[in-house]
Amino acid sequence: MGIAGTAPGTGAVAGVGAPAGTHELRTSIATVCLAGALEEKLRAVAAAGFDAVEVFEPDLLASPERPAALRRRVEDLGLSVSLFQPFRDVDDVDPAAVARSAHRLHRKCEVALELGTDLVLVCSAVHPGAVRDDALLAEQLHAAAEVAASHGVRLAYEALAWGAHVSDYRHAARLVAAADHPSLGNCLDSFHVLSRGDDPADIASIPAEQVFFYQIADAPRLSMDVLPLSRHHRCFPGQGEFDLERFHAAVVGSGYRGPVSLEVFNDLARQADPTATAVDAMRSLRHLRDRTFRHRPGLPPASPPPSLPRPPTVRTWAFTEVSSSPGTSGPVTELLTQLGFSCTGQHRSGPLQLWSNGDARVVLNQRHDDVRARISALGLATGGVSGGARALHERARTLLAPVVDRAVGPGEAEIPSVLAPDGTWVQFCDDVPGGGGWLADFTPCSPAGSPEGDPVRAVPLDGVDHVALPQPFAGFEAATLFLASVLGLEADPVSVVPGPAGLVRTRTLGSPGGRVRIALTVAPTASMLRGRPAAAGHVAFATADALAAARAFRGNGGAVLPVPDNYYDDLEARYGLEEEFLGQLRENHVMYDRDADGELLHFCTRSVSRELFVEVLQRIDGYRGYGAANVPVRLAAQGAPPA
Repeated sequence: MGIAGTAPGTGAVAGVGAPAGTHELRTSIATVCLAGALEEKLRAVAAAGFDAVEVFEPDLLASPERPAALRRRVEDLGLSVSLFQPFRDVDDVDPAAVARSAHRLHRKCEVALELGTDLVLVCSAVHPGAVRDDALLAEQLHAAAEVAASHGVRLAYEALAWGAHVSDYRHAARLVAAADHPSLGNCLDSFHVLSRGDDPADIASIPAEQVFFYQIADAPRLSMDVLPLSRHHRCFPGQGEFDLERFHAAVVGSGYRGPVSLEVFNDLARQADPTATAVDAMRSLRHLRDRTFRHRPGLPPASPPPSLPRPPTVRTWAFTEVSSSPGTSGPVTELLTQLGFSCTGQHRSGPLQLWSNGDARVVLNQRHDDVRARISALGLATGGVSGGARALHERARTLLAPVVDRAVGPGEAEIPSVLAPDGTWVQFCDDVPGGGGWLADFTPCSPAGSPEGDPVRAVPLDGVDHVALPQPFAGFEAATLFLASVLGLEADPVSVVPGPAGLVRTRTLGSPGGRVRIALTVAPTASMLRGRPAAAGHVAFATADALAAARAFRGNGGAVLPVPDNYYDDLEARYGLEEEFLGQLRENHVMYDRDADGELLHFCTRSVSRELFVEVLQRIDGYRGYGAANVPVRLAAQGAPPA
């Protein structure tokens, strides 16, 4: 990211040092976002390419290094300290408390200067003694600014969403204006604005010189008080559901040219590897900047222009790759055969087979020993990646996503590939007329019959509807950000459904038009600890007739996941389905759902490993969901001992 702000410790006001008319903001992150000791956090922040860091006071208090030594460490890492925070309880109705606050502020200003910053964050009061009179509060803020100014320090006043008297950024801005001191300004924080449902449009009415700092965080839309939401569920831009593009555009459009700084309180992030978390954080800022600039061309031009090539145009699925060791691939090939697939290609230079049923394609990878069957790669057909492998490599590199350097044999197709956070390969396959490209890397092989030698019944499949990827418990948000930023997919809200071993979280991301959908799932931890099939990862094939597909699959010897009779009794009670239709669903263990747009029929196969099963689904009249109401039934059946 380009640098357009103040040098460390210069004390220049917001906007000074930024190229006029541009919105290239310096990048910063609060140490509270990361796990580990302060020194470890600083190394992770520098490695991810940030310009600056906010020092959270508890991190400083726990560090064995003195502030001056930490400043030297920060500078040696190529960073600066953008802010020291938080300073609380600056106002009070008790004069003695105000005097104690002034004494403490003197000391904290000295610490800030030792750390190398001239800016201290002041939060609106949340205690019972908070001043409720705006005139008196403005007086006390002016007095606090006088204390700070005596040290050459500035104060950035922030309205906490749960503040006792000041909880609105517009209220805070009026108080800053009334206090009328050059060392007092505003801190704009997206969480405290958007968690209350406030409109950021009025940011434009705040004079740019009175905005000293800008903090940003995303969050899911949860039905809870803003305080626990803030303390436990904040996340990086693109991982939640706030409209941060609009907020970012409002701040940039107002003329603010200081740092943009991430401040995320998140239980999982504070237990994760700080290096990986810092990479996610930087990726989120670069993605936010790119989207804001592209979607709002009326903003002042960026300097330099956005460095991200456009996301690849994901048209549809090329293939899904399943990895299985040679000794354990039998159940996979048996299942594919029962689903009407046949082996249509053998890779020219490796133990990979192409299995096809119409437009539905599965690549079976047997390169590795001791691998349980699992989804290992996603092949996405594109309308032609802009600039080919070089453009994809540059976008992935700029977003700090690992690019896979795969071996390519003589005459084989170049398939640009990147690595998702969970280790899944994502491969981009250009559309080539006449079946060339990646398909030409496979030589034809003879179709096989069923294991008994009988002719295989045709199973009507129309390609891949979606793929579900199981995620580690702490990797859900990172995977969401990866798919949204690197692949340009749009995220749906998170759904949480109860299962027999706990709650299951799912979030689906899709391409424009919905031809490619990827569902991220986090299975209950308890099921994994007990060694039962988590069965979260699966390929869902589309069909125009789920009942016919289920009959053909069973006729080929396939084992459909059994669905209890109680489920079908409930279907009749809820939907009043015709008796004959309900009987067909029951006989073939096909599940049913309905939404405002249409209907869903779907069935699942028995799991071939803890990480893999297959779903076949039929969407009728624009059904858009995924049968979430049926997930508890499916999980219970998958967790039950084999009959």
